[in-house]
Amino acid sequence: MTTDTPTDVQTPLRRSPLHDRHVAAGARMAEFAGWEMPIDYGSVVAEHEAVRGSGGMFDLTHLGTVAVTGPGAEQVIQRSFTNDVTTLEPGRSHYTLCLDADAGIIDDLLVYRLGDWFLVVPNAANTAAVTARLLDQSRTHDDDVTITVATLACVAVQGPEAVAMLTAAMPAAFGEDAPAPGDLAYLDCVSLGEAQVLSRSGYTGEVGFEVFCTGERAGLLWDALAEAGVTPAGLGCRDTLRLEMGYPLHGNDISTDRTPVEARLNWAVKPGTGFVGEDAYVAAKDAGATQRLMGLVAEGRRPPRAGDAVMRDGQQVGTMTSGSFSPVKKVGIGMAYVDIELEPGTAVEVDVRGKPVAAEVVRPPFVEARTK
Repeated sequence: MTTDTPTDVQTPLRRSPLHDRHVAAGARMAEFAGWEMPIDYGSVVAEHEAVRGSGGMFDLTHLGTVAVTGPGAEQVIQRSFTNDVTTLEPGRSHYTLCLDADAGIIDDLLVYRLGDWFLVVPNAANTAAVTARLLDQSRTHDDDVTITVATLACVAVQGPEAVAMLTAAMPAAFGEDAPAPGDLAYLDCVSLGEAQVLSRSGYTGEVGFEVFCTGERAGLLWDALAEAGVTPAGLGCRDTLRLEMGYPLHGNDISTDRTPVEARLNWAVKPGTGFVGEDAYVAAKDAGATQRLMGLVAEGRRPPRAGDAVMRDGQQVGTMTSGSFSPVKKVGIGMAYVDIELEPGTAVEVDVRGKPVAAEVVRPPFVEARTK
């Protein structure tokens, strides 16, 4: 039996356990993937510069958190995603992709291995699709595995001073015996008990940590960070930070319309592991791409935007997928799928709202990564 939802009934937006703190801090709240989340606290650029200069804290509770446990957990994850999870040691995490049967990118995500269980963290809008993939693989192969959509909050601390900032705040939420953030190498992770996780990860290109925990502990951690003067940062600057690194945004730079071959994500795909979409991926790689995802740096501050045409000698040679002003470079930057023959250094023009803007094709990142 199916039940139809009336079209005039709107599903209320989900709220983070930190919602009231954001409102009290003057955040500009907006809908994001079914959540009401802070976009900024007054200035995207100021928050961006704080993260690059010292550190900032983000509420990333909108991210999905899926716990995968049981003897068959490793096999289910291996078939569900593109990276080789059998090489992932306990206490480590890696970037991976979830593909459809045609090798289109359903999502890009992180998988954390914590002893005898895994935490899978998809993008907010794709949590249902990723969970469905895990469930499908477990049922298809009759694996002994339990897949649970967790209700964890996430607080991220990112920036050159992130180690000191989080080290000072952890005892307020997890006690004096909490793991020391400074002991973690890039992409390390450690259990905090109760299916909670501390990881050295993030999507800003800076030293950073993500703390997946209960809402109560997230509040204690947020308050301790705020008391120490850590700058709250919204999703607006998270986007400009990831763009400066050339990190793809699902729904813009990657989607089911593009393969890892086109997106230059072959490094996250390990053929021979039996993942869904493997045959189509191998065929796409053998055939070669006609376009690939590259960076563009504009001459001047006018930023290109998603959907803008990339032109060369009067012909369209690509399409922008995301773009913004770079607070570090002080120019417009963006990502675009461009014809494969356009090498780094090629001069192009971007049609920005009817006005041609000179730009150069580059291989991201636009600024140096400092994650390690």
